[in-house]
Amino acid sequence: MPNRLATETSPYLRQHADNPVDWWPWNAEALATARAQDKPILLSIGYSACHWCHVMAQESFEDEATARLMNEKFICIKVDREERPDLDKIYQLAHQALTRRGGGWPLTVFLAPDDLTPFYAGTYFPKETRYGMPPFAYVLDQVRGFWDTRRDAVRAQNETLREFLASYDSGEAHDGALDDAPIRAALAQIQRNFDSEYGGHVGAPKFPHCPEMELLLDLGTPQARATVELTLTRMAEGGIHDQIGGGFCRYSVDERWEIPHFEKMLYDNAQLLPLYAERAGHASLARDLIAWLLREMTAPTGGFYSALDADSEHEEGKFYLWQRGEVRALLDDEEFAAAERRYGFDRPANFEHHAWNPIAAVPVAQITTELALASSEAQARLARARAKLFAARAQRVRPGLDDKILTAWNALMIAGIARASRTLSAPPLMGLADNALDCLHASAWRDTRLYAVAGEGAARFPAYLDDHAFLLDALLECLRCRWSDRDFTWATQLADTLLERFEDREQGGFFFTAHDHEKLIQHSKPFADEALPSGNGVAARALLRLGHLLGETRYLDAAERALRAAYATMTQMPAACATLQRALNDFLHPRTLVVVRFDSVEENDAWQAALVAAGNSRRVDAYFVPDHAGNLSGAIAAQTYIAGGVAYVCRGTQCDAPLHDASALRLA
Repeated sequence: MPNRLATETSPYLRQHADNPVDWWPWNAEALATARAQDKPILLSIGYSACHWCHVMAQESFEDEATARLMNEKFICIKVDREERPDLDKIYQLAHQALTRRGGGWPLTVFLAPDDLTPFYAGTYFPKETRYGMPPFAYVLDQVRGFWDTRRDAVRAQNETLREFLASYDSGEAHDGALDDAPIRAALAQIQRNFDSEYGGHVGAPKFPHCPEMELLLDLGTPQARATVELTLTRMAEGGIHDQIGGGFCRYSVDERWEIPHFEKMLYDNAQLLPLYAERAGHASLARDLIAWLLREMTAPTGGFYSALDADSEHEEGKFYLWQRGEVRALLDDEEFAAAERRYGFDRPANFEHHAWNPIAAVPVAQITTELALASSEAQARLARARAKLFAARAQRVRPGLDDKILTAWNALMIAGIARASRTLSAPPLMGLADNALDCLHASAWRDTRLYAVAGEGAARFPAYLDDHAFLLDALLECLRCRWSDRDFTWATQLADTLLERFEDREQGGFFFTAHDHEKLIQHSKPFADEALPSGNGVAARALLRLGHLLGETRYLDAAERALRAAYATMTQMPAACATLQRALNDFLHPRTLVVVRFDSVEENDAWQAALVAAGNSRRVDAYFVPDHAGNLSGAIAAQTYIAGGVAYVCRGTQCDAPLHDASALRLA
């Protein structure tokens, strides 16, 4: 009989609905039951695309004997870390404090039922002794025994842990002058960690550290740009990039970006899309990524799904891997001669010595030379080969799809699409962004409250800092592409919510959860980037941009308070705070703001062309506002339209005289 997870909205939780474990979702009833029975809580946190989550489920949660132990000794709660990042952040940090090592998923923590403080923690536990770890059944016995016989020791340890959690990221705000010392330290640290052969950080595993690349491009030095270019090129050539179907996997297990952990996450691709779109040599890759997004990750509602699993048919990567003979049988002689060189099928198997994960092994120009072909013919053969491999792969059992529509992750992708539409000069792309915004507005925005998981009639979980900050940033990026009164109003509502419901009113910065959120054992205020950019960093950047657009000092002051609150962390862990370093750079060197008021398509086109000719760089925010636009306030409303269009150019709080001639626009 299915357990309590059968009615949950999370695909990950529903995957465990038929386990013999008596799983609860995290809710008040589960916590009350644990207190009433004086049973410790076994909290298991994972997500649907997680390979080792599946392994532990198959080995232990589907095993009758292990499930009996779990049910007898604990109240068992299963959490989707993507729906409840608040819980995941707290208990990952607690795991780090208890074990003195990094966490991961599945996260396995045992909580005291009265105060929900963990007294033992780990990640994956095998069913039998393996990898230097004890079997899970042994862990269950020992943990429950410790709870029953060493209660005083548990209490003492928990008190110390709670003190640590309360003091974490809670230092006093910096009261001196803000300067670029943390930015310079971040740049030096990134360069020290840089792999000059393969890009990214030295060593393995290798993750795409997108906030670091964004910071480097903001700074714009030749060395910084070269660092990003090498990293993006090597990633594009590697197996972390799906050479056949487009899009990127989560990370590479080797230093060459060759063999990925095969899960594909929306948030990685959202951050990589604009970076590739902005590099002239990678425009086709960006378009392939968008094609993948349309084909595999877009819901009928217009929103974007969360992830594709690493596994299919219980094997990691099986959907993406090839046998050389299989490829040979699919292609004709000419196609195979080109494809085996391009994708590395003429080399030894690169996946566990028995299969091939395609890489861009050699440049197309080399194939052209080796096969004595015209460039167009080599490209044509490779295109035919890729199409045949894609069609054959489409017949395989597909990896599982996590079809949750998460507000924060959708907002990241919306912002990425908006940026890509500008740099690729592809306005039709904005249709994708607008559809996703419409989806969020209809199904995650209820009575001026934002929710973390969108759903038709079933929006769930009060939204977190990331949801508000990322969506505010996405709306600003979309407003740069086309004006919308609705989106402008929505942006100001989100900004006001950040100040009213998330800001630390004493020390500055923004808590991850709102002031009226469920009371947890920590009210965290995270500053560092993780797989997602720092919510504090994104909020500070977006508030600076909106504050300058509107001349609204409340937003500018809140952004400065966040930078002061984070300054110590930015100094201690400079590269880990790359998004906040970007905000600090924007504070110290305000972006150029261009507001164009126009009354006709012809006027708009003239000023758009003038902006491009003037150098519409990463350091320029330009908004084209129709004269008839309503619901405006602040600086925009104060400007008077003049026939032919008028442009206002500002840098921080200093503005030039209005421009009435598009050819006179200068941004330097």
